[in-house]
Amino acid sequence: MSESWKDRVFGGFRKTSARLSENLSGITGATRLSEDQLDELEDALILSDLGPRAAMRIRDHLAEKRFERGADERAIQEAVAEEIAEILRPVAKPLDIVAFPRPQVILVIGVNGSGKTTTIAKLAHLFQEQDYSVMLAAGDTFRAAAIGQLKVWADRLGIDIVTGPEGGDPASVVFDGVKAATQRGIDTLIVDTAGRLQNKRELMDELSKIRKVLGRLNPEAPHDVLLVLDATNGQNALQQVEVFQQSANVTGLIMTKLDGTARGGVLVAAAQQFGLPIHAIGVGERIDDLRPFDPELVARVIAGIA
Repeated sequence: MSESWKDRVFGGFRKTSARLSENLSGITGATRLSEDQLDELEDALILSDLGPRAAMRIRDHLAEKRFERGADERAIQEAVAEEIAEILRPVAKPLDIVAFPRPQVILVIGVNGSGKTTTIAKLAHLFQEQDYSVMLAAGDTFRAAAIGQLKVWADRLGIDIVTGPEGGDPASVVFDGVKAATQRGIDTLIVDTAGRLQNKRELMDELSKIRKVLGRLNPEAPHDVLLVLDATNGQNALQQVEVFQQSANVTGLIMTKLDGTARGGVLVAAAQQFGLPIHAIGVGERIDDLRPFDPELVARVIAGIA
């Protein structure tokens, strides 16, 4: 992973790490932390959006820890970083293109405004960097802007895109996309979907129809159902995971907009609560600002010691 990417991740989590460091700065002790200090630590973690479950887990582990040289701010940060990494390591899984026969069909879901369409473009670019061929399908037929935006990105990336009329049947677009990708020997087809949460039944019915259509062409598809989460939503992002898990059989997460938010700790909360694979994170607007999720790096930057 390049130094520039590390710097961007550190910059992205700066507000989160600053909030945590501010709350940890007054905590010092001998070889063990007192109950009051542990309470302060737990509160600091919750305020940093790590969520009560992760905060309690970290608190309990640090309650058992002996600090041989005394518990100063740096020692506590190192201990917190290790505990965060323990939570994140099991969910850090790259999104591999392994489907055979090709294409690997990836449905991308998420609420409007989460950065879903831009994330699709960044994901396509990431696959291109790995020498995979990519095609897009504009399955969000309910918003002309979404179709237009995806077309612009496809042109910039030099890849094909399958679209349909505004208000058309998303399943038909997906059908045409899989058919075209199969005929052209494309490695992966990334499908945009409508970002509606207001009516879960409608969402479930739509995705069910897409799955049925896919099953006629490739029984294994969709191979991945990725939920794009906006980190600036903090704990509300966790509610989105719950809803989409129930209606869409989510297989993995991508967290966007980590730059400039004090709520980056929600990544840890999501890992602790759901255990879903976290494939990638985004820390900016540039096309290369989406990269595979590195749990060690993220744990250290959240703790403020990268």
